[in-house]
Amino acid sequence: MTGLDALQRPSLDALLPRLVEHDELPAAGALSSLRTNMGMIAGPALGGVLVATLGLAGTYGIDVATFIFSLLALRLMRAVPPPPDAERPSLRRIVEGLQYARSRPELMGTYLVDMVAMFFGMPMALFPAIASIYGGPSILGLLYAAPAVGSFLATATSGWTGHVHRHGQAVLIAAGAWGLAITGFGLSRVLPLALLFLALAGGADMISGLFRMTIWNQTIPDSLRGRLAGIELVSYASGPTLGNVEAGAVATVFGVRTSVVSGGVLCVLGTALLAFALPLFWRYDGRSHGVAVSRPVL
Repeated sequence: MTGLDALQRPSLDALLPRLVEHDELPAAGALSSLRTNMGMIAGPALGGVLVATLGLAGTYGIDVATFIFSLLALRLMRAVPPPPDAERPSLRRIVEGLQYARSRPELMGTYLVDMVAMFFGMPMALFPAIASIYGGPSILGLLYAAPAVGSFLATATSGWTGHVHRHGQAVLIAAGAWGLAITGFGLSRVLPLALLFLALAGGADMISGLFRMTIWNQTIPDSLRGRLAGIELVSYASGPTLGNVEAGAVATVFGVRTSVVSGGVLCVLGTALLAFALPLFWRYDGRSHGVAVSRPVL
């Protein structure tokens, strides 16, 4: 399933900047994230109701049937022509995409910040152990849902992001806020406070994601967009996975709370170091980037 998503997601990510104006990119990214968060909150709840009423086979049957609607919607989409300067896919073009990413500090900043935040501050693998501290399996669903709720609220109130132009600063500040919220989650001793910090972490992560998406949409030429979206997918997919491995390994040696708190602290410190190491990323201003301003919209 992840392999198929790797074929689909770069194409979808590459399409968005060709459909909206430059100044509408933050709002379009927010709408895309809003859709995802609504699915993450409502989907598991609806799935649970269907399993309880129709059984597992019936639930999967409904899930398969919903893809008919998706295919019909896809059929209604017209083909998007390639950019005028596009070339046929090749290994050489993949290498060019990697070289372009390395040459752009603003792009490298988005990848590195996300990797640091997810590697050190991703404790979701520990949620079952944490749920046992607060009362058992009935708490586990709340722990998983809390970040999605925070992400949803951040997206639903994200109109202010269109007035922010120093996107690199916004990414770094939001990543630091994620680390602080994870630290607070690890230090919490009562469930409501723990859920609040998880929701704050989810909101900070979503704000960081919105501005990272805006930087990608504003700085990558259309001819390279698919390849750079693939690089972003590697960062997006590997960071949380490695972070869960790190959280589990530290928890095995030092305990669950120590793993969560230390991860949050290291996330904050790592983000601060990146802010000093990547001054061009810190100073990035979306109003003055040539690729962003000059891109034609279909």
